[in-house]
Amino acid sequence: MSSQSSYLEIDTNLLPKHIAVIMDGNGRWAKARGKARMFGHKAGVDAVRKTVSAANRLGIKVLTLFAFSSENWRRPEEEVSLLMELFVTVLGREVKRLHKTGVKLKVIGDTTRFSKSLQDKIASAEALTANNTGLVLNVAANYGGQWDILQSVQTLARQIERGELTPEQLTEADISAHLTTASMPNVDLMIRTSGECRISNFMLWQAAYAELYFTDEFWPDFDEVSLSEAIAWYVSRERRFGCTGEQIQAMLQVEK
Repeated sequence: MSSQSSYLEIDTNLLPKHIAVIMDGNGRWAKARGKARMFGHKAGVDAVRKTVSAANRLGIKVLTLFAFSSENWRRPEEEVSLLMELFVTVLGREVKRLHKTGVKLKVIGDTTRFSKSLQDKIASAEALTANNTGLVLNVAANYGGQWDILQSVQTLARQIERGELTPEQLTEADISAHLTTASMPNVDLMIRTSGECRISNFMLWQAAYAELYFTDEFWPDFDEVSLSEAIAWYVSRERRFGCTGEQIQAMLQVEK
């Protein structure tokens, strides 16, 4: 049977509903080519575009990309400044494309530290795509998993302070309901590129039962084939029987 038809054998219900990605290795990718780190960050935008498009065509419900962690402020001031400029540029350039394909964009994290102009662009992009029903794309910016849990608990603590509930009434569902990903499914598959094997304070609560996939590929080299291989691995791990990367790729081809 050809790969174009074998995709029909895959139960799409077995695919991960929520994929989270730690996009790592932009700087090392650029260094290996004798370029500045920002060259790698710009190249990484193409990998984002390919990954978002593929996830949307596969019917993945939620894709969360770790764009800028709360720890990234420790990087050299010039690099942080350039990253912020790149963020603004990409938002302005990509949001219409996302809207056209039905993607709903959310920026999760403590955005209060960003410039007013960036906050305005974020709000505008979220408003434009708010009613879209396709892939939910979370861009985690100035985000940390511990911060996410903390801000949820602080919200609940204020409710306790007002007498709206007691500590004994608190449940795990209450904490989940006040995370930045409230109402979304928990992470099924977490991918990290560049050969690092840690989750770096990313989606700590949401990834409690996620399958963790580590690849040596640097983020700028990550593409539809890379995503297909990660999903095929997930299906094998999660359901104890597998499909191939070629079958996932065939699904992408048929959806084009």
